Order: sequence, then structure tokens, then C-alpha cells
Amino acid sequence: MKRNIAIVAGGDSSEIVISLKSAEGIFSFLDKDKYNVYIAIIKRDEWAVKLPGGEHTPIDKNDFSFRENGEVRHFDFAYITIHGAPGEDGRLQGYFDMIGMPYSSCGMFVSALTFNKFACNHYLKGFGVDIACSIHLFKGQTVTDEEGSSFGVTKVKEASAIQPAIAKAFSEGREVVIESFIDGTEVTCGCYKTADKEVVFPLTEVVTDNEFFDFDAKYNGQVQEITPARVSAELTEKVQRETSRIYDILGAKGLIRVDYIIPAGGEPKLLEVNTTPGMTATSFIPQQVRAAGLEMKDVMTDIIENEFN
Repeated sequence: MKRNIAIVAGGDSSEIVISLKSAEGIFSFLDKDKYNVYIAIIKRDEWAVKLPGGEHTPIDKNDFSFRENGEVRHFDFAYITIHGAPGEDGRLQGYFDMIGMPYSSCGMFVSALTFNKFACNHYLKGFGVDIACSIHLFKGQTVTDEEGSSFGVTKVKEASAIQPAIAKAFSEGREVVIESFIDGTEVTCGCYKTADKEVVFPLTEVVTDNEFFDFDAKYNGQVQEITPARVSAELTEKVQRETSRIYDILGAKGLIRVDYIIPAGGEPKLLEVNTTPGMTATSFIPQQVRAAGLEMKDVMTDIIENEFN
């Protein structure tokens, strides 16, 4: 009997558009001979399953079931592809844990930890992972221009620009990370593990004419993504080893993607860990899967079936 799979998309952030695109990508990747696949939309004011005809039917939050053709249907597995709250910060993972629903991503604690870049990076620093220098501010806190002149979420080139950059960042949320700028080659590496295998993908090099890899670079095509990355075999192996080690330190699950910056003549430094990577046809993970000579269909099957082995 086929398993019923929910691709859980939506969310409450501005990245909902990307989440829905990732859901379409995952839908195309999943093996329809093995699975009945539905897209479940989770928003603050709507929990619904998109039926084959395009209409939405409500989800019963007691058990994540829904009705189709007058019959109650239950899901066997949830593939979470919400970027931001509540799918990337541990809330949805906690809900699925409570109702006993297997799901694709890291658990509640690891999702919450990795969603906080500052907390995650400093946690990993305790295990010897090399990170950039950074400061964490809550709303109402600030730094002097002298303290912040070489830092910035917005890329800051002179002291007078630090306060406007902080104000801009606080317009997006209550917490801000100010991080030292490191000039170098940005790379990203995907990884997943099951009970019987470990797969670490080739690196992707990220090249943009923008000041840094911002929203426009990510989602509006203002970037070159080169897979495999144009770095030495030695550096490639170092990044892949560190990615695998970070996966184990965190006790990660499913697919993760780890971003690094490699300074000229230096060692890779961690930028961030992404436990809900984008999954459109042109996202980093599908690129890396193709470069590794693998099929997305098989990767998705590995992740799902690992929950039942």
C-alpha cells in the first residue's frame, strides 16, 4: 500500500513564496509509484490540504487528517519545507512529535537551535568549529560606531553606516547579529544520513556581483552557482568532513546544508547551518545531487523510508 505524504509548505514569513516553490519541487521529485503525495498549506489563518483538483480542504489539527471524497485520510509522513516560522524553528516539529507523525527534518530542539544563527554558531564553536566574530543584540541595545565599524548584516564599509544598518535590521525583527565581514570564496555543502548510509554532496560555489549573497542574489537570479566549486580537492574534503561532523554534533536528521566562507589562504569558516534548505529544481541541493550522479527521487525515498526502518 502506498504511503500518504504531506509536503508541508507555507508559513508566516515573507519567504512563503519560496516555500511554495520548494513544495512544487519536492512534489516533482517524489516517487508517485510509491507515494500518494499532497501539498499541505500551513499559515496562521489556514491549515489545509490542496486536493488534486486544486481546491483546499481543512486539516484536522488533532491528528493532521483531512477529508477527500467524503473519506477521512491520514498522512504517514510530513516533508517540511516551510522557511521561517513555524516550520524551521521547531514549532511544527514539536506538534508532529506530539501527534506521532514522522517528518523529514531535524527535531524540535535542533531546529530551534539552528534557526538562531548566533546561538547555533557559538554552540558549534565549543566543538572546535571555526566561526566569524559576531555580536548579538536585542531590540533597544546597540553598539558604538567604533565597535561596529567592521561588522554588518547589511555590508558596512564605514563607521557612519553602522547605526542605519542596525536600524534596518531591527525593522525585520527583535534580534540582530552583527558579524565581521570575511572576504573569500563562499561555498555550501549538503548532507544527509540514514541508518545505513552517509551522503555528503559536492560543494557549490556562490558568486554574486552584489555586496553579498542577499535576497536578490538568492531568489532573483543575481548569482552564479558553480557545482562542483572551483576549490582544491584538499579544501573540498575539509568542508565535506566538517559538514558531516556538524551533522553529527547537532544530531541532525534529513537533508541539511552548511554554508562556509573560505578566506584566501585560510581555513573554511562556518557561516550558518540550514536545516530546511530550498528545494526548487534550481536550488543548491538538487544541483549537488545531480553533480554527485544521484537522483532526487532516490534521495527523497531514502529520507522518507529511513523513518520506517
